[in-house]
Amino acid sequence: MEAEALKKTVLKYIDEADERLLKILKALIESYLEGEKNQPELYEEDYEEIDRRREAYLGDPEDSYTWDEVKESIRNASKK
Repeated sequence: MEAEALKKTVLKYIDEADERLLKILKALIESYLEGEKNQPELYEEDYEEIDRRREAYLGDPEDSYTWDEVKESIRNASKK
């Protein structure tokens, strides 16, 4: 469905909505907008770092660790 058709449908529902539905819609919209504000922002340097790490991994995938190996290493380090 196109955005314009969706808007018309939503507006129709809003026009016919009772107080309960309006409160639900308000809460949904506020939650959505709050989530938008809290989205972490990635910068060009972040993408470059991700690409660098990906290339390093693809170059030598044996030089990485499983999650279980990482946890075990942390446990062993905390015992020292």
